Amino acid sequence: MRMKFHEQLDALTDRLASMCHLAGEAVQAATDALMLADLPLAERVFDLTEQIEASRGPCEEQAMALLALQAPVARDLRQVVTGVHLVTDLSRMGGLVQHVAESVRRRHPEHVASGEAEEVLAGMGRVAAELAGLAEQVLRTHDPELAAEIGRRDDELDNLHRRLLTLIQDPSWTGSIPAAVDITLLGRFYERFGDHTVVVGRRVIFLVTGEPLSP
Repeated sequence: MRMKFHEQLDALTDRLASMCHLAGEAVQAATDALMLADLPLAERVFDLTEQIEASRGPCEEQAMALLALQAPVARDLRQVVTGVHLVTDLSRMGGLVQHVAESVRRRHPEHVASGEAEEVLAGMGRVAAELAGLAEQVLRTHDPELAAEIGRRDDELDNLHRRLLTLIQDPSWTGSIPAAVDITLLGRFYERFGDHTVVVGRRVIFLVTGEPLSP
């Protein structure tokens, strides 16, 4: 019975890691679409986020079944409860990436951003994809040191976000108001995506150590 339970836990973990992998693919595709004003790439993002959402229901149902039928305790209970929360985090990551793709679709065939702003957004997309890759590894390995590394890497994304905001607030900024709005929102989408990867890492630290999530 317990062997079957742990097999089901492993299956839940694999599904969660797969959702994170899809989020990483999506943020990379969205960033490429943003840089190239590529509509087919943007549409690819919607395909990926649909896959993330399609995985949400089965993950939640599996977690609820484990809670109801197996009555887990200690670390097993933490793993199931953590899984329930992670489903929401990973779904939100997909939603944020979808917003990036929607910006590309709305402005196509024009680029959403240009010049230095576009370069900074490209950097944010790169770091976001790397953070998703780290989060996937953490979900598969439950390595608390790697989980802590996500928070440190997220600082790079935050720095890029501040640079982006400083750029469009500079008196020398020559872009239009709609462009400034688009760029501000895109920066926020990437920054929030990174925040969710940090939460994934913190949830895994809680799973392994039992220590409450730090603010």
